[in-house]
Order: sequence, then C-alpha cells, then structure tokens
Amino acid sequence: MIVGVPSEVVPGERRVALVPEVVGRLAKKQVDVVVERSAGEAAYYSDEEYRAQGAGIGTRAEALAADVVVKVHPPDNAEIGAMREGAVFIGFLNPLDRPEIAGSLAERGVTAISMELVPRISRAQKMDALSAMSSVAGYRAVLLAAGILPRFFPLLTTAAGTVKPANVLVLGAGVAGLQAIATARRLGGRVSAYDVRDVVREEIQSLGAVFVELDLETQTMQDAGGYAKALSEDRQQRQIQLLAPHVARSDVVITTALVPGRPAPVLIDEEAVVGMSGGSVIVDLAAQNGGNCMLTRPGETVTMHDVTIAGPLNLPAEMPVHASQMYARTLMAMILEFASAEGFKVDFEDEIFRGACITHGGEVVNERVKSLLVSP
Repeated sequence: MIVGVPSEVVPGERRVALVPEVVGRLAKKQVDVVVERSAGEAAYYSDEEYRAQGAGIGTRAEALAADVVVKVHPPDNAEIGAMREGAVFIGFLNPLDRPEIAGSLAERGVTAISMELVPRISRAQKMDALSAMSSVAGYRAVLLAAGILPRFFPLLTTAAGTVKPANVLVLGAGVAGLQAIATARRLGGRVSAYDVRDVVREEIQSLGAVFVELDLETQTMQDAGGYAKALSEDRQQRQIQLLAPHVARSDVVITTALVPGRPAPVLIDEEAVVGMSGGSVIVDLAAQNGGNCMLTRPGETVTMHDVTIAGPLNLPAEMPVHASQMYARTLMAMILEFASAEGFKVDFEDEIFRGACITHGGEVVNERVKSLLVSP
C-alpha cells in the first residue's frame, strides 16, 4: 500500500498531513509513503528528513495517484481528478457544510474518509483529529487575545501599584474552549466559562474556572455524539440577553460554540459589545461558520465600539510543527487500523469505518451527507 502526501494549496496553510516521524512508523508496518517535493517545508520538515525515514519524494501527480491520499484540507476538483478510481482519500472534508465535495469524490470512484466524522468512542480517540486541531485553536486564541489586549492578563504587584488580573470569559466548553480556559489560567487571567451543556460543569471547574449558570433549561442539550444541540429561537434570544452582563464584565471573550452542520449560534449581539469596556477583545473561533458574535467578520480583525473583534479562520496553521505532528498521528492511527496485505480495508461492519466513510463504490454512503445533496 502506498500513501501519498500532496502539498496543501489553500492560502496561508502551513500544515502537512504526515510528518517524518510518522512516515518512519508507517514504514515499519510495511506502508510506503510518497511525499510531494517540498510539501513539509512550511511546517519546517525538509525532504531530507522524509527520505531519512524511508519516504519517497515525488511529484504532485505521483502523490495524488497513490493508493491512499492524505491531506489536511478537502481536495479541490483538480486534486480529485488526479486521484485514481478505487483510491482512498483521508482528511478533513467538511461534509456537512460542503457536501458537493463528497459528490465529486463519489463520481470519481474514490472511497473518502472524513476525519470530522470519526465517532466519539474509546477505540477511536487516537483518530480524533478534530479534537487535536481544536486544542491548538483554543491555545492560539488566548495568545491572540493577549497580544491585542491593552492590559496584563495576570495579577501583578509592582512599584507603581497593583494591576488587577484580566477577566476572561470562554463561551463553549468543547475541546477548544477547555484548552482556552487552561491557557488563560496559565497566563494568570480570572476565568469564567459557559456552555449550554450542564454536563461540562465539572470539567470547567477542574481547570480553575467559574461555571456561568444561566436561567435556561439545558439538561438535555447534548446529543449522542457529545456535541451541543441547537436551542430554539426563543431560548437562543434569552441566552443572548442572559450572557450580556457577563460579556460586559469581561476584558477578553473567547467564543467556540458550534453545532455540526448548522450556522454558528449567535451568543453576543451588538448591544452586548457596546456594554464592554474600551480596549476589550473578542476572539471568535466560530467565524468560519458565521461567528458567535453578531459583529464578527470572518477572516478579519475589526474594532467596533472600542472593542477589537477577531475572526480567525485557521489558527492551527499558525502552529504548523505541533499541529502537523498531532494531525499526522491521527491519520496514522486511521491508516494502520484498516491496513491489510491487500491494501486499505473497506469494512462497513466496523463502527469507525462506517461512521467516517462518506463515499464508496461511486456513491455517497453517509445518509446525512447524501440528504444534503438532494435538491428540495
């Protein structure tokens, strides 16, 4: 079995799907790897390092013609066209927001594995690429906020007097939110956090943050996959109103709330932003899905009502060394889970494969993705 690693072509992307260390581990399992020339340079991995671990360095066409193609971003039409019929693609595919990519992969006869859809079961934890990248994003979000904030994060006692710690509010306590809480605490901030799922209260408190309680009935707001469910419109408006005073008391707000396959829920309206102190910062990690703040502009950093609002789209790309390492290890786990003497094993009896596979045999096999391709 040959695994191909093409370069990422999305502007600003610096990650690479496999790193030399992982290539070496795959080689010991008799999995060959061909890496497109210079594919790892933006992440500080040289072709020589890949060769030393047993990889072949080839052209883009050679990497895309492999038995299994791995990438960070979904393939574009040119990349799909360069894959061979019967090949396997593994990577992020964003299938619930961009189902047309699944349609193109099916037409090409590619078996596509979406790393976003890996089921949240114990056996699949080592393949949880989404959590790995969310952890990077949560960490970088706090550093971004600290760099913008015109105040210190920690409590400081100086010759000029005492400086109070920054008040940090984290909205959404998934992996990104929990990492943001931990990072803000390490920087010395006074941290509070809110999540519609009451079950994460203990996780928030275990990191030293205060759990924000709102007068909403949220006992059943977690789905079977561990994600938050969408609130009704009335309850969402009530949530915005109840969060406003907590937002107003915060120097930094990190928002991370997402509902898979739907626009990001609005948690902060313009009135709440107006209530914040001048110089305060909002970092909206849900910007790619529209944003949790009504004033977020995806991909931009703007100042409104004396509050800086950042809407970054790809924070993991800003930490490409470790982000690539973490992502590559999840891909390796997926590859080795289904590697066989005959190649990558298609096994719909396996819960992981069945959950993550979206195309096979010329068809879209994931029912939810298939429904999104059907015209109303």
